[in-house]
Amino acid sequence: MFESNYTVPTEFLFVGFADYLPYRVLLFLVFLIVYILTIVGNMGLIILVNSNLSLQTPMYYFLSNLSFLDLSYSTAIAPKMLVNFLASRKSISLYGCALQMFFFACFADAECLILAAMAYDRYVAICNPLLYSTLMSKRACVCFIVLAYLSGSMTSMVHVCLTFRLPFCGSNIVNHFFCDIPPLLALSCADTHINELLLFALCGFIQTSTFVIIFISYFCILITVLSIKSSGGRSKTFSTCASHLVAVALFYGTLLFMYLRPATSYSLDTDKVVAVFYTVVFPMFNPIIYSFRNKDVKNALKKLFERNFSFK
Repeated sequence: MFESNYTVPTEFLFVGFADYLPYRVLLFLVFLIVYILTIVGNMGLIILVNSNLSLQTPMYYFLSNLSFLDLSYSTAIAPKMLVNFLASRKSISLYGCALQMFFFACFADAECLILAAMAYDRYVAICNPLLYSTLMSKRACVCFIVLAYLSGSMTSMVHVCLTFRLPFCGSNIVNHFFCDIPPLLALSCADTHINELLLFALCGFIQTSTFVIIFISYFCILITVLSIKSSGGRSKTFSTCASHLVAVALFYGTLLFMYLRPATSYSLDTDKVVAVFYTVVFPMFNPIIYSFRNKDVKNALKKLFERNFSFK
């Protein structure tokens, strides 16, 4: 994996956010609450969708997979980050770092494709409702999910293999709170132009192509909605898509800022703050943004509580 002429580091040390212990304890408590809410919200949505017959539709099938991805890439980062808030030595092993990078990149790329599939689902439902059952069949939905996970796995494997074959002959101190690609490239004493080019190309292709699909889908939806004569029908359709658009804007805004810019413009201190939002905060808000403002989900939750209380 590494060049033989260089010393291979056995671990990396994170800079994190703060050295002052009271601040670290405060951050630990804040992010512990955020992570617990992430687990409860996303696990609750997954269980609700899979246990309620009224939610057995393509839209909620994609939502449950989105919750799984949010839970997964948050879990790849948050537990180690929480431990490091209280640890005097914020370290991670070499292979632990590689695994963390792989799972985060895999799940983040897969989420982009799931978001695109959700946008396409709304496009078909609103613009071509007569073809919905054909275009969004169970087989088609499974193919979308498989494609998302395969694409995420392949691109993340490329990044991990190319990053960890670089020689790290200087410092092993990572100016970040997890093993992301740009801060590790900054530690290498070799030429990283190929890594930066592939990072830009692969991330750019996935993020840009899925964003274009989302944009075109919602542009067509907008045209269709504006042609609806009933103001009630327009507001109902807009409310169905508004949550998805808000989450897409937040998620893609941070990802495009992080990975689709020249390496010379990287500011690792700024990037750490931005990374907190899409790795820790957004996975907590996604169940609320996507689902708990949705009437179908509210009704399913109400029925679940009523059934449980009636048994008691």
